Amino acid sequence: MKKIGFPISDKLNENRRALTPSYLINLKNPSCIYIEKGYGEVLGYSDEDYVQWGIHIATREQVLKKDIICDPKVGDADYLNQLNGQIIFGWIHAIQNIGITNKLIENHITAYAWEDMFDQGRHVFWRNNEIAGEAAIVHAYTLHGLFPYNTKVALIGRGNIARGALKVLTMMGAEVTVYDRRTEAFFRKDVGSYDVLVNGVLWNTNRKDHIIYKEDLKRMKKGALIIDISCDRNGGFETSVPTTLNNPTYIIDNIVHYVVDHTPTLFHKTVSDSLSENLISYLDDLIEGTANPVLESALIIKNGSIIDQRINDFQGR
Repeated sequence: MKKIGFPISDKLNENRRALTPSYLINLKNPSCIYIEKGYGEVLGYSDEDYVQWGIHIATREQVLKKDIICDPKVGDADYLNQLNGQIIFGWIHAIQNIGITNKLIENHITAYAWEDMFDQGRHVFWRNNEIAGEAAIVHAYTLHGLFPYNTKVALIGRGNIARGALKVLTMMGAEVTVYDRRTEAFFRKDVGSYDVLVNGVLWNTNRKDHIIYKEDLKRMKKGALIIDISCDRNGGFETSVPTTLNNPTYIIDNIVHYVVDHTPTLFHKTVSDSLSENLISYLDDLIEGTANPVLESALIIKNGSIIDQRINDFQGR
C-alpha cells in the first residue's frame, strides 16, 4: 500500500485543492492519505474536517516524502528537485517543457499526467477545463471594462474550454461565431470584424504554423481583445505568451492580450469540489497498485524513463 501526500501548491495564486471533505466518504484507504497542515483553509475547511475521515495532517517536509505526490499544478512545483524515485500525479505538461522533463528524468520520477486521463473518450477533468473557459471570459471582460453584450466575438474551438466560454458569452448576450480547425481560414479572413477573439483550441505541438500571426493584429479593430484560454506560447496565436493573475494582460499593436494560464483558480471552491469528486476512485487504485486503464494511459514517465513518445518527438530526444 502506497502513501499519498497532498502539499499546498506553491504556484502563485493557485488555490485549487485536489481533495475536499465532501467526497472522502468514497475513499477506501484514508489512512494512506497525508495532507499538509492548513490544506483546506483556503476553501473554508479546517484540518479537523479531514481528520474526522481518517486523513493524516503532516508538515510539508513529511508530505513531500510520501510515495505519491498529488498536486494539481505539480508540473510547475518548486519542490520537484526535492523528490527522488517517487510518483507525481497532477497536471504536468511535460511535452512542451523540457525543463520539467529533465527534472523528472534526473530524479527517477514516475509521472501520471492529468491532462492525459480519459475515461471512455471523455477527459476525466472536463469540468475544470469548462470552468477555465467560463472564468477566462468573466475575468478578461471585467479587466477590459466591457459587458459581453456589447461585443461581436469569434470563438475558435469546440472542446470543453470553448464550451465553457460559449456558455458565458451566450448567457451574457454576446454575438458569437464559432470556428474550428476546419474553418481556420475563414476565421483569419474575418478577423477584422470582431471585437474579441477567443482561443479554446488545444494546440498540436507538431504544428509549426499559427492560426493568427502577428501581422494579422494590424487587421483587427483598434483596442480589440484576444482571450487565449489555451495559453500555448506562440501556439495557435503567434503573439500569445502565458500571463499570471497578477499581470494578466499585455498589449501588442494596440491589441489587448489576456493569456492567464490557470483561470480556474479564480473559482477555486467550485473547481476543488469537482477535482475531488473525479479523483477519489483513482486514489485508491494508486494506493493499492490496482491496474486501471485510465491511469495507465496517463503514464508519461516511469522511473525516469520516458514512456510517452510525444515527449521524445517534440523535444527531439
